[in-house]
This record gives sequence, structure tokens and C-alpha cells, in this order.
Amino acid sequence: MKFFRKYIFPALYGLLVYFTVRLLHDTDIGQRFWERDFYINGIEMVCSILVGYSAINLFEWLFRYYDRRWPMQLSYRGVVRELIILVCADLVLVNVVFVPMVIILHIKQGIELIPWADVADINMIPTLYAIVYYGIARSRTWLKAYVNNKMQLEKLTNDHLETELKFLKAQYHPHFLFNALNTIYFQMDEDVAGAKKSTELFSSLLRYQLYDQQQQVAIKQELEYLQDYIQLQKIRASQKMRLTVFFDEGLADQLVYPLLLLPLVENAFKYIGGGYKIDISAYINEKGLLFKVYNDVPATMKVAGNFSGIGHENLKRRLELLYPNKHRLIAGGEADSYIAQLELEF
Repeated sequence: MKFFRKYIFPALYGLLVYFTVRLLHDTDIGQRFWERDFYINGIEMVCSILVGYSAINLFEWLFRYYDRRWPMQLSYRGVVRELIILVCADLVLVNVVFVPMVIILHIKQGIELIPWADVADINMIPTLYAIVYYGIARSRTWLKAYVNNKMQLEKLTNDHLETELKFLKAQYHPHFLFNALNTIYFQMDEDVAGAKKSTELFSSLLRYQLYDQQQQVAIKQELEYLQDYIQLQKIRASQKMRLTVFFDEGLADQLVYPLLLLPLVENAFKYIGGGYKIDISAYINEKGLLFKVYNDVPATMKVAGNFSGIGHENLKRRLELLYPNKHRLIAGGEADSYIAQLELEF
């Protein structure tokens, strides 16, 4: 293919231009060029082949020049600029080779002046073919530039989203660490053995966050993580607390993004009051995961009708990034209770 493009195609290109010129010209004046002397046609075809090689090599040189001067530039102004340069170069080449050749042949045939129609044909037809060749040859460069631009844009978008996710996690972890350490701190004065056990649970939670966290994890791992967190919070919780936890056994190997359920559970323990009841449940349905958290709140607390605070805002943003159009988060409350419900599609 490379051999054909370099050595065969330029000759065919030159002959195509030549036969097109002859066809249009001879049709207009009623002449048959094959009935002329053979040496005249031979000279014209040889000159056409030379012009073909010169034109293709000139075009390819210009393409390399374009790529060096304006690399991967795909714009209206860029295309117009390249076309103007190419057409001007083609016209110079044609008028340096073709027009003198035709003048000489006309003189040899006893014709002193070359008709303007011949000059127009000689200039316009090669120019039109040059424009067609430009469009075909440069389409590969345009396509490559378009794909590279799309890939670059996608990479920048992914980098931005990844940076935002890391920032959200960086905000989230200190919030969790503060609550967990606070629990152990109050426990150390009353129950050293219990504080040691709490420290072990805390280490297990950190290990999951630092080492076991992949892009996605099995939902079973996430629920086990929640169980450890709930166990740690029960140590600090009031004796009046009534806790119910139910995790569907059908939730096992389905993959989810980690640490999306914890903010809802954390919020329930943080704001518990009133009847001191907490219900935490996770079910599998036809779409994926249904996670519910209910908690009583103090009678003096004004229950928000929507999410507020760093933890909840981060959760909402992470869900938008990780589960676009594949999640549903509902949260609200009445005078003495608060309910949060999260649905995720596996």
C-alpha cells in the first residue's frame, strides 16, 4: 500500500487530471484527442505524470509543514488557510509546467495564441482535484485530531472527578475519625478492657478504609464494615437505645462503591434522642440495593426536611459522581423521627 501510494498513485493522479482536461476540452470543441499525432498525446501525458508526481510530493510536504506549524489544528480558519496555501502552490506548479507545454504544442501546430478556455481548463481542473485530494488526505489527520481532543477532554474530566472524589474522602475521613476517637476517649475512664476492644474495632475499620478499599467492593464487605461501626457506636450509646439491624442474606457478592452507607448510619447515632430507637436495614430488590435508616430525635431538635452538613453534602456529591442516574436518596423527618432511604442500582 505504501509503495502504491508513493510510486503508482501520483502517476494515476496526473493522468486522471489530464484525461479530465482533454475530455472537457474536446467535448466543447468537438475534437477527438486520440486522433491527433501520437507524439503530442505522449508529450502531454508525460508532462501530466510529472505534474502528478510533483503535485503529490508538494502536497505531502505541505501537509508535514502544516502539522509542524499548526499541529492537530482542526478549525474553520485552519482549513481555509491550508487550502489557500495548497491551491496557490498547485496553480504555480500547473502554470510552470502545463501552460508552457500547451503553448509550445500550439506553436508547433501553427497556432500562435492559446485560447483562454484552455487556460481556464488547465488551471481549474487540477485545482478542483487538488481540493478533493486535500479533503481525502487530511481527513485522517482531522479524525486523529478529533479523537485526540475527545480523549484529552475525557481525561481532563476524569482527572477532575477523581480529584473531587479524593477531596470528598479527605473531608469525610476526619469526620469519622473524630467521632470514633471521641467514643474511645470517653470509654477509657470507665472500661479499659472495653476501650481495648473498641480500639481493635477501630483498627479494623481503618484497615478496611486504607487497605481493603478497591474501586468497588462486594456488598458483603461493606455490610460487615457497617456491623463493626455499629458495634463501636453501641459501646458509647445510651442504655435506653433500642437498636434493630437487618441485612438481607441475598446481599453478598454484588459490587458497590465503598463508604456510601456509613454517613446515614453515622447520622442516626449522632442525632438519636427521644424514644432512642434506631432501625437499620438493607434489602435486595429487582434493581439493586435498598438501604433504610430510621432514628428517633430529641423533641427539642428541629428535623430538617433535607440533608445538611458536610457528611450529607459529600454523600450527595459522591452519589452524583459514582451513580449518575442510578441512585435515589430520600431523607426527611417529622417532629420526633428522621428517615433516610438510599436506593442503588447494581
